[in-house]
This record gives sequence, C-alpha cells and structure tokens, in this order.
Amino acid sequence: MGMKEMKDAYVAKMEAQLGEWGVKLKEMKSKAQEKHDQARQKLDEIKAAGEERWEALKSGVEGAWKELKKTVDSTKME
Repeated sequence: MGMKEMKDAYVAKMEAQLGEWGVKLKEMKSKAQEKHDQARQKLDEIKAAGEERWEALKSGVEGAWKELKKTVDSTKME
C-alpha cells in the first residue's frame, strides 16, 4: 500500500470516528436537555404551588435535580 492509500485510509478512519462521536454527542445533548426540561418543569410547579403544597412537590424537584446533576457530571471533560 502506497503513502497516498495509507493517508486516505487513515483519513477515512478518522472521519468515521468523528461521525460516530457526533451522533453520540447529539444523543447526550438530547438526554441532558430532556433532564433539564424536567427539572425546570418541577421547579415551575413549586413556584406556582401554594404554601401548603410546595413541600409535597419538593421531593420531585430534588429527584429531577439529582438526575440532571448526574447527567451533567457524567459529561464533564477532564
């Protein structure tokens, strides 16, 4: 295999890897956005709730917050 073929094969391999990572990044972004939206919805519910009801909604917000934090923490790059 000549140098041009080796270069072309290498470039094709790297292009394929970048394509795979691009798909994975889109999936991760979609999941993170979904968890963000859920946390926002729960917080909006507490904001709209009366004083007697907000305590009951608090655990839902904390659960959504933990899920969002876990998602964000798992995507941090070193």
